[in-house]
Amino acid sequence: MQRTLKLVTGLWLLSLVQIGAVAKETAAPALLTEKQTFEMSDFQTFGGKIIERVRVGWESYGQMNADKDNVVLVTHYFSGTSHAAGKYHPDDTTPGYWDAIIGPGKAIDTNRFFVVSVDSLANLNAYDANVITTGPASINPATGKPYGLTFPVVTIRDFVNVQKAVLESLGIKRLHAVVGPSMGSMQALEWATAYPDWVDRMVSVIGAGESDAWTTAALEQWATPIRLDPNWQQGNYSAENRPDDGLAAALALITQQALHPQFFARQGQQLGYSPVEQGPLEDINSRHSIVNWLFERAHGRAKKMDANHLLYLVRACQLFVAGHNGDLATGLKTVTAKTLFMPASSDLLLMPYLAQSAHNKLTAQGKHSDYQELHGELGHLEGVLDVSEQAQTLKTFLEN
Repeated sequence: MQRTLKLVTGLWLLSLVQIGAVAKETAAPALLTEKQTFEMSDFQTFGGKIIERVRVGWESYGQMNADKDNVVLVTHYFSGTSHAAGKYHPDDTTPGYWDAIIGPGKAIDTNRFFVVSVDSLANLNAYDANVITTGPASINPATGKPYGLTFPVVTIRDFVNVQKAVLESLGIKRLHAVVGPSMGSMQALEWATAYPDWVDRMVSVIGAGESDAWTTAALEQWATPIRLDPNWQQGNYSAENRPDDGLAAALALITQQALHPQFFARQGQQLGYSPVEQGPLEDINSRHSIVNWLFERAHGRAKKMDANHLLYLVRACQLFVAGHNGDLATGLKTVTAKTLFMPASSDLLLMPYLAQSAHNKLTAQGKHSDYQELHGELGHLEGVLDVSEQAQTLKTFLEN
C-alpha cells in the first residue's frame, strides 16, 4: 500500500535521516513528559572495567501503581533516545518516536501501565540538550579530559544493567513487559535472558537474537567512514574539529540500509531524479539529486551526534548474542517470559530470519513465543514509523 511520507524528527538504528509517516490528527491533548537524571558513583561493565560517575537520562509516562507491578520498560533503537512518546512542551513540533503506540488507550496504554525509557550509555545524540549520557565524549574524572577511546567497551548487557539500576532506584523489582525496536529489541531479549525473574513479557520489534557474521560485517561498514576521516585522530579530536564528514557518511549509509528501495524510488520521483542528470554528467564532483538529499539530512543529524559514540554502539551491537553466554540456544534457555517477535518483511538491515531464529529456538525449547511480521515499504523503519500496523497484536499480547 502506498503512503504519503514527510520529513520528521530523527529515528533509529537506525535511521539517521528525518523521515516519517504522517501523524494522525487527534483531538486528544499531547502526552507530556520531562527528562529525569539518574547517577551512579561507579559502574562495572560486562567486560570488568569501571566507569566512574555514570549519568543517564530517563523518562516516564503514566502512573506506577501501589504494587509497582504495572511497569513497561521501552528500550530504544541505535540512534534513538529515551524520548519514546509524548512531548516536553505542548508546542513541540513532534512527539517521541513511538507516540503512535504509547499513550492513553493506545497499544501500550498509559491508563494502565507505567512506561519507562532510559538513555543508553554512549548514546549517539551526545550533543542533544534533551539527552543525558555517559560515553567517550564525557569527561573522564581521572584526567579532566574527554574519555575518547579510553572509554571501556560497552555491551547490550551493560545498557540493560544501567536500566536495572534506574528501575531499582524507583523501587521496581519486576517488569510487566520490556519492549524495544532494533537495538532496543536486543536489550529487551537480553533482559529476558539475564534477569528472567524480572520479565513476564518480552517484545522484540525489528530485532535479532544475535549479531551473526553477515550483520557484524555490515555493522563494521558504519564505523569505517569515521576511521577514515582525517579529523578523527584515533578518537582524540576536539569539539571544534570533529570528524563530521566521516560521521555524516556513516549516517547516510545507515539510513539507506534502514530503508527499502521502494521508498527511495518514490523519493527520487519527488526530487525529479534521473540517472542522467546534468550536474553529474558535466562534473565528477557533482552529485545526483537523491544523493544530495541523503547527505544533506545526514549532515544535519551529525550536528547533535558524536562519532566515537557511534563506534561504541556499533561494537555493542556486534558483540550481541542474547544471554552473552556463547551461543544463542544456550542463552535462551533461561527465558521464562512470554515472547513476541515482530520483524518487518521488507527489512534489509536486521532481516526477518534473525528474529525467526530466536523465535524458533524458543519454541524448540518448549517456551511460549509468538511471531508476527510487519508489512510495508519502509524496510527496517517499519518498526519505528509504522509499528501501529500491529498495534492490536501488541495490545493483546501485553494485556493477556
